[in-house]
Amino acid sequence: IIMAGGRGERFWPVSREKTPKQLIKLLGDRSFLQQAVDRCLALVPLKNILIITNSAQAAEVRKQLPKLPKENVVAEPIGRDTCAAVTLGAAIVGARSVNAVMAVLPADHVIPEEKKFQQVLSDAFDLASRGQVIVTIGIKPTEPATGYGYIRTGAELPPPSGVKKYKTTFFKAEQFVEKPNYDTALGYLTSGQYRWNAGMFVWSFVTITNALEKHQPEMNAACHRWFEAATKKKLDKVLAKEYPGIQKISVDFALMEKAQNVVVADGAFDWDDLGAWPALARHIKNDAEGNCAVGEFIHVDGARNIIYDNRSKDRRTPIGCAGLRDSILVLTDDAVLLAHKSQAQKIKDLVKKLAEDPKLKKLV
Repeated sequence: IIMAGGRGERFWPVSREKTPKQLIKLLGDRSFLQQAVDRCLALVPLKNILIITNSAQAAEVRKQLPKLPKENVVAEPIGRDTCAAVTLGAAIVGARSVNAVMAVLPADHVIPEEKKFQQVLSDAFDLASRGQVIVTIGIKPTEPATGYGYIRTGAELPPPSGVKKYKTTFFKAEQFVEKPNYDTALGYLTSGQYRWNAGMFVWSFVTITNALEKHQPEMNAACHRWFEAATKKKLDKVLAKEYPGIQKISVDFALMEKAQNVVVADGAFDWDDLGAWPALARHIKNDAEGNCAVGEFIHVDGARNIIYDNRSKDRRTPIGCAGLRDSILVLTDDAVLLAHKSQAQKIKDLVKKLAEDPKLKKLV
């Protein structure tokens, strides 16, 4: 199950409501969603890959994944956070097979080391198929990041009885921690005991429904109704009626922080969430002054800038800057963004302001 319903406002003006971050090509010639599907194909056939998105983006998802069965693109009528999406995915998977094991993966991550990722996912699938465990893939921190949630790991777990030792290390999950301040994050990093919470989960249908029954009974009741609707091909109609009234809560708050059977798979692969424009600098070659540019960029005394020219090829012109530092400059055919790198999180506020202006809301 690939979660692809986010709005990606922080990458405006390249990302828009109908084509958010997961549907655009920031790095390479494939969108993040296409790359997410490509990474899974070594383990899961295309017919078993589900995309959960929203009605505004469903058409573009189908366009980008023309070989995916049409019914595998599921549009939420309204955003209700990750627990509702997980519950919906579980109902659809269960309607196909109550013995199924499923991975829930975000659509917008950068994972350059595909083979290492596939090994971890394969081992997690195997472990989740053997017992009542919820597996979450945790990423070893490389910096004291304050924008991620963390998981405190406990003892390393031996493989199940009679199973050869996995190539992936698994730990008991001791605690889920919300986004910390810098000093706390630095302590987490140096302790070696914490992993970034990357929002990647693996569990069986039986395990996830048992967890919902125990910790979220209303969501579990919805799962049963959607399961029945999916088996009778009436899911769209039922969702349109019920989804707006479903509780808006993340799967971390709803389940992960409450469950006692969570296991952390050590995600020993390069990973990036690409949360905002400054993160692009980690993936594009920098010049001697630390500028990273996609486009023809000429500067005098410029340093540590991010320049991204997304205009149509026939509209592109050289971009000249003098004395510009620590800035983001993004150009599209219909808009230009200029921001200080330290203020990148405020791009969301800018998008909100655009949406409130009748003349400019077409740019959102």
